Amino acid sequence: MMLQPENIYLFLLALPVVSFMYSSVGHGGASGYLALMALFSFAPETMKPTALLLNLFVAGIAFFYYYKEGYFNRKLFISFAITSIPLAFLGGTIEVDASVYKKVLALLLVFAVLKLLNVFGKEVEVIKKVKLWQGLVVGGIIGFFSGLIGIGGGIVLTPIILLLHWGKMKEAAAVSALFIWVNSASGLIGQWTTGVTLSRESLMLVGIALIGGFLGAYFGSKKFNNRRLSYILAVVLVIASVKLFTT
Repeated sequence: MMLQPENIYLFLLALPVVSFMYSSVGHGGASGYLALMALFSFAPETMKPTALLLNLFVAGIAFFYYYKEGYFNRKLFISFAITSIPLAFLGGTIEVDASVYKKVLALLLVFAVLKLLNVFGKEVEVIKKVKLWQGLVVGGIIGFFSGLIGIGGGIVLTPIILLLHWGKMKEAAAVSALFIWVNSASGLIGQWTTGVTLSRESLMLVGIALIGGFLGAYFGSKKFNNRRLSYILAVVLVIASVKLFTT
C-alpha cells in the first residue's frame, strides 16, 4: 500500500492545490508533489515514479491550453529535447541512495521556491535566439537530473529561458510544459526497465491532481495570476526542504 502516511486526507486536499499552482504556469508540479510526499513521510521508493506519473497528466493538460493559445515555440523546444529525452531515460535507470536523494531534492526545492518568488529573470521585449549547443547542453543536464530525481525539469528550464532572454513568460511556460511531459515519460520508462512499478493508488492521485491541473492550466493560459497562492506554496516547499535536509 502506498497511501499510509498520517493525515492522508490533508495530503489529498493539498494535492490539487499544488497541481493548480504549477499548471497555471505551465509546469507539471513534480517538485511540489515530491515536497508534499516528503512532508507526509511517503516512502522514497514510491515518490519518484508517482511524481513523474502525475507530471505526465498535469503537464499534458498545461501544454494543451498554452498550445491552444498560440504560445508554443517548436524550435525552442526541440533545441532542449534532443538531449533531454535520452538523458532523462538514463537518469531514470539509476537508483540513488535515499539520503543522497533527499538532499538533492531539498536543493531543487529551494530552486523551485526562488522561481515561485520571481527571483529569476523577468520578461523582456527583445528575445535572443538560442544557439544549438546551448540548447543541447542545457537540455541534457536538466533531462538527466529530471530522470534521476523524478521531476520534469520545467522548474529549472523556465528561469533559464527568462534569464537568457530566449523567450517570453507564456512562451517559456508552453515550452516547459511539453519539456516536462517528454522528460517525465522518458524517466518513467527508464525506471520501468529497472523493475519499478506503480501501485493502483497512484491512479487515484492522478484523478485528484487533474482537478487542480485543469483549472490551473485554463486560468494560467488566460493570463491568470495569483501571487498570494504562490507565496503559500513557497512556504510549503521551504518546510519540505528543511525536513529533507534534517532527516
